[in-house]
Amino acid sequence: MIMNVAPAIVVLGQNSVTVARKIISVLPGATLYGLAGRTSGVDVSFTNFGDTLRELFAQGTPLIGICAAGILIRTLAPILSDKQQEPPVLAVAEDGSAVVPLLGGLGGVNDLARRIAEALDVKPAITTTGDLRLGTTLLSPPNGYRLANPDDAKKFISDVLAGAEVRLEGIAPWLSDSKLPINPNGDLTIQVTERLVTPTANCLVYHPKTVAIAINGIIDDAVALVEQLLVDTKLEKTSVAGIFAPITAANPAVNAVASALGVPARFFNPNQLESLLSQGYSPAQAAAIAATGTSPLSSSSPDVAITIAPQPIDLNTIGQPRGRLAIIGTGPGGSQWMSPEVKEILKSATDLVGYKTYLDLIGSLADGKQRHESDNREEEARAKMALDLAASGRYVAVVSSGDPGIYAMATAVFEVCDRYAKPEWDTIDIHVAPGISAMQAAAAAIGAPLGHDFCAISLSDILKPWSAIEQRITAAAEADFVIAFYNPVSKERTWQLAEARNILLRHRTPDTPVVLARNLGRPGQTVKAIALEQLAPASADMRTIILVGSTKTRTIKRSDGNFWVYTPRRYTEE
Repeated sequence: MIMNVAPAIVVLGQNSVTVARKIISVLPGATLYGLAGRTSGVDVSFTNFGDTLRELFAQGTPLIGICAAGILIRTLAPILSDKQQEPPVLAVAEDGSAVVPLLGGLGGVNDLARRIAEALDVKPAITTTGDLRLGTTLLSPPNGYRLANPDDAKKFISDVLAGAEVRLEGIAPWLSDSKLPINPNGDLTIQVTERLVTPTANCLVYHPKTVAIAINGIIDDAVALVEQLLVDTKLEKTSVAGIFAPITAANPAVNAVASALGVPARFFNPNQLESLLSQGYSPAQAAAIAATGTSPLSSSSPDVAITIAPQPIDLNTIGQPRGRLAIIGTGPGGSQWMSPEVKEILKSATDLVGYKTYLDLIGSLADGKQRHESDNREEEARAKMALDLAASGRYVAVVSSGDPGIYAMATAVFEVCDRYAKPEWDTIDIHVAPGISAMQAAAAAIGAPLGHDFCAISLSDILKPWSAIEQRITAAAEADFVIAFYNPVSKERTWQLAEARNILLRHRTPDTPVVLARNLGRPGQTVKAIALEQLAPASADMRTIILVGSTKTRTIKRSDGNFWVYTPRRYTEE
């Protein structure tokens, strides 16, 4: 099945969400789109069905509409143009009783329909003649094979359906076990080969993903070297299944070649290669043999080896993927503040690491993931755990509230990387996904108090001495910054907030606006403005963010008795 993009499941009513969840169980990367106002618990809400559907289709996203087939056909008809490029489109009945493939025969729509129908315990409504009579889809081969000349396939299939027989060259169980009229003397030919060949009108050529390329060491212009080796060995580039390497080979050549060829990278740990290395094979040769179980082809480079497997290589069972570690910020609370990037990461991740309260905020996006909960104060241990999980080939999301780079886990992860520097961590792809910070959310809830220069200071003296905090408060007050105070009060720390107020009163008037925002985006949210002289430890806790205005910050009294707070963008000389 040719489907490299995760599908979009589109629903128009809440009754369809249950069916959608059954489909997602067999398509775990799928995104659930729901009509705003009529659905809840979806990944993406939309307001215009037609625009949303056409935009996804234009992007090449497979579409599964849980709705009438007619509405899908009428919506997409104006933009249908290239059969070779269109993604799969299916209609599924609201009650899950029917699965109808509509478009995307070349993109694997019938195979996708079969997977969905199996999950819903129904039979797919497949109408393609070739599929029904031949028992296979020549236009859309299974994973592990690529059709080199699809333009010749339509006439080829017509000839077969008209009675022509087929000579099969090469090994492919999905063809030999089908209903194809196979005859060693057939007029038509199907060739299965990883070698470079020139297709003809009466010959369909399928390239199996049987070639493994292994790399070790730093290689100048590795992409050009590998491409030349493929030419020298007369191997088809699309038959390369993956790039393999010892896990300690943290060098850019592996990922550069994998990216250039559009294939995954897989790594072997030392124990998996030990026996081969003891037999005198080089690290690259050992990795190539481990990938296929066959002997390497001759190579002009000692740091590159190529092997060919008898069957397509299953990358799910060989080696491990490059570990990925995403450090994400979910925003202060509500899911409406979670960025699309963060939602995509949470859907794709295999493991979630974080403080239980923050993991609970994710809701249904945590379903099916391995949760690794820890106390909020165990940041170093949490970072080590996340890195070790990622080093084993997992896709790990470290979950912070707010923005992960502001008094949160992004710094903790990089501190641990710097302090311990384990070689296996060096192979991990680390990515930081920002979130809306608490100070941004607090400011937005009451106006624009951060409208001019501002700074952030944590009042916690666990990781830095109070003398440093005191110095920074004084400097910020003298410079007339708006100040966002994080971690203002805890059960063990109460006097720091009072001392901060006293320092500020030396440089601010008693009526300076102060914003207290608690439980932002969560049940029980409160946001209010008080005067600086009223600020006391009892005013806040660890769920509170405090914004202290500058000398220019102003308030606007509202008719309901509350206030807008803002800091003007323009300073005027007084």
